[in-house]
Parts: sequence; structure tokens; C-alpha cells
Amino acid sequence: MRAAFSVVAMLGGIAGAQTGMLRPVDAFPIREDSLVIQRHVEAGKPFTVAGTSGAMPGQQEGTFEAWVLPVKLLSHFAIRADVEGYSVPIDLNADAAEIEVSPDRTVITYSHIAFTVRQIMFAPDDAEDGTGAVVLFQIDSTRPMDLTFSFTPEMRPMWPQRSQGLPSADWVKQGNGGFYVLHTDFPDLAGAVAIPNAQPGILAPYQEKPRFYPLELKLHYDPKRDTNRYFPLLMAMGTTAETATNARLQGKLERLNSELPRIYAKHAERYRQMRDSLTAIRTPDAGLNDDFAWGEVSIEQLRARAQPSGEIGLVAGYYSSGDSARPGFGWYFGRDSLYTLYAVNGFGDFGLTRAELEFLMKRQRDDGKIMHEYPQTAAYFDWKDFSYAYAAADSTPLFLTALLDYVRTSGDVEFLRQHREAVERAWRFETTHDTDGDGIYDNSQGTGWVESWPTGMPHQEIYLALLDQQASAAMSKLAGLLDDKATADTAGARAVDLAKKIEAEYFDSASQQYAFSRNVDGTLDRTATVYPAIAWWNGGVGLAHPQTSFRRWASHDFSTDWGLRDVAESEPIYDPISYHQGSVWPLFTGWEAVAEYRAGRPLAGYEHLMQNADLTTAQDLGAVTELLSGAFFQPFGRSTSHQLWSSAMVITPALRGLFGVEADGLSHLIDLDPHLPADWDSATVERLHVGASVCSLTYQRQGANMVVKVSNASGPAVRLASAVKGAKVASDGASIAFALPPAEVAVPHGLPLPGARTAQMKVLGETADAHSLKLDLEAEADSVVELKVRRNAAKLNLHVEGGTIEAAPAGSAAGVEKLVVKFPSGVGYQGQTVTLRW
Repeated sequence: MRAAFSVVAMLGGIAGAQTGMLRPVDAFPIREDSLVIQRHVEAGKPFTVAGTSGAMPGQQEGTFEAWVLPVKLLSHFAIRADVEGYSVPIDLNADAAEIEVSPDRTVITYSHIAFTVRQIMFAPDDAEDGTGAVVLFQIDSTRPMDLTFSFTPEMRPMWPQRSQGLPSADWVKQGNGGFYVLHTDFPDLAGAVAIPNAQPGILAPYQEKPRFYPLELKLHYDPKRDTNRYFPLLMAMGTTAETATNARLQGKLERLNSELPRIYAKHAERYRQMRDSLTAIRTPDAGLNDDFAWGEVSIEQLRARAQPSGEIGLVAGYYSSGDSARPGFGWYFGRDSLYTLYAVNGFGDFGLTRAELEFLMKRQRDDGKIMHEYPQTAAYFDWKDFSYAYAAADSTPLFLTALLDYVRTSGDVEFLRQHREAVERAWRFETTHDTDGDGIYDNSQGTGWVESWPTGMPHQEIYLALLDQQASAAMSKLAGLLDDKATADTAGARAVDLAKKIEAEYFDSASQQYAFSRNVDGTLDRTATVYPAIAWWNGGVGLAHPQTSFRRWASHDFSTDWGLRDVAESEPIYDPISYHQGSVWPLFTGWEAVAEYRAGRPLAGYEHLMQNADLTTAQDLGAVTELLSGAFFQPFGRSTSHQLWSSAMVITPALRGLFGVEADGLSHLIDLDPHLPADWDSATVERLHVGASVCSLTYQRQGANMVVKVSNASGPAVRLASAVKGAKVASDGASIAFALPPAEVAVPHGLPLPGARTAQMKVLGETADAHSLKLDLEAEADSVVELKVRRNAAKLNLHVEGGTIEAAPAGSAAGVEKLVVKFPSGVGYQGQTVTLRW
């Protein structure tokens, strides 16, 4: 078993006033934020503090590892207290009581009858090169006490850069305290750790037997002297022979120490500006409003500065690395970021989109293929010796569709012109890599979605074929913007042709569903999967025969109470704890929600959107995890808990599905197809970015209509449009009225308790005509489910078959009543049809 190092921190006297000394910091204001999550600590649940230069993945009881990216500096951080006159040593991590997560910081509070300690953690962008995240310890005690902070020194560059064993430590005395220097076997890699006024613990002399002793930083706290001070844990790194010296590391620690109030203020101000500039939603569901905002924060926190180039790119996510040297999926990922850019475009951070696209284009292979995986340490060895960079085939078509989404949303045609060569190379690659001659881009160029499959690597997945079709449609539009009519026509014709080929090659008329893949011999793998749902990701007409698939995706065969399995539970290869054959990915749940909204199935779309949104506060507070069991409500032990595209799959289905927003910055136009829940009277999308314009949309029920109005805050006037039948656009394009059906139904949402199996109601289908609404539902046998029904027409004579209408609870919106549905007896899930007639 690996020996743990300890850092014992005894909070000592305030450092002298000499220039350059490390010293406690007078308490400075910590910004209050309306976006905050507060919970009682749950031991073992993760938290993540991350920024462009540093990251601290940890557990809610306060233990963490600290990265000065891309090097793990320390791990297994823990605290012990010894209170004067109180003979029992106190394990603070066992007394962790509360966790508070705000965009700019995470605070863990340790509570004891004799003291309270607050561990305030943040990861500023403005820290000096070679420094990362910071911890401020704020102590309030009735008596003097000693605190012991323990950690394992690591100095391990992120895998796959080579590293060594545990580093050796020297103590550098400085006035009343000092700091540790963590030496490696390499002259160009060293770290430093300090708490002002700290004293060292055991430092075994060379003559002693080789053995790891706890590194101890001892700090003594006196309430008469040290109240209203922060004691910062300061960390620095040197990654060249010049910066890894004791003197340079000391200088970094001292500057960080002296600049902390300014650094934090600038850090907090960045998040304030972000809140005031990015898109927000205001709905009757306060939790959804916050979940949407947290999605933005989560994505922005996964920006990482590549070394030594200084470029900003998006990493896939963070989770504690344990004894390894990779914190979750802390690499730059192509397809992960490209799916995420739809959300980034939606909330208006066009600068981040440009930076990410340029990051990927800089690493585009000479033949045009777009990279997928790129570690934060890639600049320090020959990354081409590894097989990961271009192992995925889907990054290339996703690059074309995501680029079009950016250009269309932002109106930035000049960016397209500047990168014309990269676009054309990606297009040539995609259209020249087809091994069987059917004209469809295939898995000969790497994985489409699955990285493993029980029958072996598929020759051609429907997922990849559908992306190829959508990329062709995207290239047609991109080429048109580049005045390349020949390519626009060729790409457009290819998109039409591919749609026909996919129907011919993948649709199984016997089951009325779409196959997962084609084998080399032309036979089909008919496993029922979620992957055909990607057909609606970029709009368009989707698939020609989707009814059976949609019904099955919405059923308990695919849909758990916490998201969508990728493989149906009834399939022979289903395995709920596998990576690809039955687990639940919020990514897939987001695909499905978008598809259901765009295909006219808003109740099922809402169920899946809200499953993702509710996950925001289920594990790593403020972020959505990577994947969960397909059988029980529980994330995988290796699930990256702060996951990039998982949080994105709250934003994109909400904006483009629920609110029905398609922004066209090229034409200063918003195309609308809204699907607001029946129990919402009104809602607002604030600070929507459409090209150079910023505007707000207000949705308001007015009798039998939903009226949407646009108000401009800046830039050219934005007009509204809609292809929805019966939508009436005002002559000035500033408002649009959508006719509402005479009656609507709203469904509940909410995650189950941890460890639960799927038991909630599912909406399999919804069919409406001029005088009725038919809902095909399923739920556990003998269960009773309460829905809400709204009468939009005055004095509507409403009859219900399959349920009963009761008076709504106090506080419900006008016109909203309770619809109670009792499901039949039996075993397992039972179907029930509810029909409303008027």
C-alpha cells in the first residue's frame, strides 16, 4: 500500500512585516451569489474546482488532489485538529458538515463544538503561470489550537507523459515559517507548497532507513491574534530548469500570497460578468433556471490552457485520479467539445467557440481528419506514437456541422473564410473514406460511437452514417457562404442521396425500426439502440419511419427515471454496468430530448430534458456526470463527475427544444417552435445572442394563444419567424402568436432515491386532433400518477377516458386542474391510454 504523506499545519503567529514574507491574509470580501447550492456533506460524493491553470477534484468530506495543470502536485489532502485543553485529536474530515458551491468557489465547512473551519477553494484564471488553484482556511475557535493538514506529494505529470516515484521534500525556512520544495529526478520539474507561518514536520535525515514519513506543516491558531485572517494553502510549479529553482518557486508563492485579494476579486468579477452577459432563462421552475445557469458555468470551468502554447481548449471533464495520473477525462476531446459547442453557441460565448474550433483546426491531420483526443501533456513527447489522437471517426463530420452552427448563430462568415482550407480538407477526407463503395463514410477511419461491441467493431454504424448525411447538408450551406456553387450543389445532392441510402440500408420493415450497424458482408446488426436519434440533432427531416423507435425509446425498455440507456433492456447484449451496452449517458438523453421536441413529442422530450437538468444537483454539485448504471440510480465509480457534454445536454434541449429557438445571425432572425409545459403561464429567455445582436424573448399565454415577443437590447433588430402551421407573425416581426390546443397536459419530474430501479411513468405517444388529445402512457402496475391538465378555451366541455379530473391544488395557475391516472394491476410496467375529448 502506498504510504501517505501528512502535512501538519499549526496556525502560527502572524508573519513579520518584511517584504516578501509569506503571511496570513486579512479577510477580504467573498462575493455573494444568487446562484448557489448548499447541502449537508455526503462522504464520498465528488466536488470539482477547476480553472484554466489549476484543478482540485475531491470529495465532499474535504479531501482533494491539486493540479497545477498539467501536473498533479499533491493528493489525499486531509486535516486534523488538536484543541488546547481538549485531549482528543479531531479528524476534521469526519466533521465535514456543509458544502456550498458557487460559480467562483466551493466552500466546505468543518463543524465542532470548539471551532468552525471553512475551506474556501477557487481556481482563478489570473494566477501567475505555474500556479493553479488556491485554498483559503478561515478559522473561528473558542481556544487556541493546532491544525494538521496532510497530503501526499505527487509531482506527476498528466498521463501519458513519463513521471517518476514520489518526490523528495526540502524545507526552506523563511522568517516565522517557510515552504516545502518538492524535488523530482528532473531539474526542470519541481513544486512548492506553503501555508504562511507553517513549521515543518518530520524530515528524515539521509542517514535514516528509507521510509516515507508524513510531510507536516504545523500552524498554530490563537483566536486573540488570528481572527479575521485567511490562511492560504499556496502551491506553485516550475516546469523548466529556470523556473524550478528554489528562488523562482519562492517568488511565485510570495506574489500569489500578496496578490490574493486582487486575484480573487478579478476571478469573482469574471463570473459576475458572465452571468450578466450570457443567456439566461426565467421560468416558473426555479430549479430549471438554476440548472441552465449551472450548465453554462460547468462548461466555462472546463476551459484549460494548453502548455506551453497558452491556447485555450475545452477538456472533457474532471474526477479524482486516485493513484493514477489522469484526472477523469482531463484531456482535450474533439467530439466532446463539438457537441458542447451547440450549447456554447446557444448561450452566446462566441469567443469560446472560435477558440475551440481553432484549437481543433491547429491539430487537424494533413489529410483533413479532425482530432479526437489530445492530452494536456502532448507537447512534451511525440503524441503521434500513441493511437488515440485520431481514433474516432465522428469528429470530422461533427466539425462541419458544429462550424455551420457557429456561423449561422453568430453570423461570422469571415471566420469561415479565414479557415476555408481546413473546412475543405475535412470535407475531402469525409468524402474519400468509404471502403465498401456504398458512398457512406464508415468505421474504417475509427470508431463512430462505440469503442467496443460484443460482436466486434462495426463496419458502419447508423450513428456515423447519419452524421455523414448531416455533415453533407452542412457543407452545402458552408460552401454556399463561400460562393462555391459547385461544392454546394454536390454536397446538397449527397445529403439527399445519403438520406435515401440510410433508409434503404438500415430500416428493418419487419420490426419497423432501424438497425444499429452493417457488417462487412452486408448483413445487419439489428440491436435496438438509441443511436438513430442523432438523425434530428441538426434539424432536418430526421428519419422517415421513426414512430416505433420513438415509442420504444420513451418506454421503460430504454428510458430509466434518470436518463436513456443506449441499448434496450430487452436486448440479449444488455449489460447495465457496461460502458456501451446498456448504461445511461446524459449525452444520449440530450440527443433524445432534442429529437422528441423536433419530432412533435414534447411530453417525452420534457421528461428527458428534466432528467438531465435534475442531475445537476445529484452528485458533483453544479455539474452533470458522465454515465450511470442502466439498472439502478447510481453513477459509475469511474464516471467523470464534472463532464463537459453532459452539462451541455441541459442547455441545448432547453433552448432548442423546450423554447424552440433556432437563431440565425446571418439574417437577424429567430425561427420559433416552442413547447412550454401546460402549467407555465409565462417564461423568458434573456440575453439571447443572435449574430451581433442581443435580445430577449418573452413567452406569455393569452387565452387560446402563446404569444412570443422579442425585445432588442443591442445590435440590429431581430425578427421572429416560424414554420409552425397557423403561427401568426406581426408585420414588424417583433411578435408571433401560436395557436394553443383547447386542452394540454403537463407531466411531473423528479429523480428517484439513490439505488432505485426505474418505476416512474413514461409517455410513449401523444396524438392530437381538433377535438381530442390521446396519450399512451405506461407505469408500474397499480400505481397512481397525478398529471396536470389545462383548458385553453373558455367554457371547454372536457371529457376524459382513462383518468379523472380533480380540482388543482392551491396555488396552481388559472385553468390548470389535476388529472389522476390509475394504472392496471399486474406485474411490472402496465400501459394505459388517456383520451381527452372536447
